[in-house]
Amino acid sequence: MRLRFLNQRAFMWLVHIRDSLLWLRTWMFRTFYGMQIAPDVRISFKARIDKTNPKCVEIGEKTYIAFDSIILAHDYSTQRHGGAFAQKTKIGKNCFIGCASIIMPGVSVGDHVIVGAGSVVTKDVPSNSIVAGNPAKVVRSGINTIAYGRVVP
Repeated sequence: MRLRFLNQRAFMWLVHIRDSLLWLRTWMFRTFYGMQIAPDVRISFKARIDKTNPKCVEIGEKTYIAFDSIILAHDYSTQRHGGAFAQKTKIGKNCFIGCASIIMPGVSVGDHVIVGAGSVVTKDVPSNSIVAGNPAKVVRSGINTIAYGRVVP
């Protein structure tokens, strides 16, 4: 939604600043934390990515992670953390991770996947599917998505 008192040039300037901050945040995840995140991934500012075991997070290109999503890469209670836990939490390319969804540690989400809002992904998700629920189950398979998890009509 665009504010009425802003002209188009000022609005586009604010959009550019937001996009630059998003890029800077993913750059920081890649550079300082060592996460394997593609440069064109869009991660909401309110999304949380586990920084306890950052080298075990992989996110493919043109993936969108919505607000309040949580991507975990460690589980302290089962001693899957730090250098002892080599399983990676992987999210494929052209995926959409819905708001308030949770990706558990060691889970692999395939390419072209849509994770429904509020889903808890506890098992690997096959490519070209939609998952939803708690625990997440495949709702539909055989879909195709374009950039950032948008469904091809």
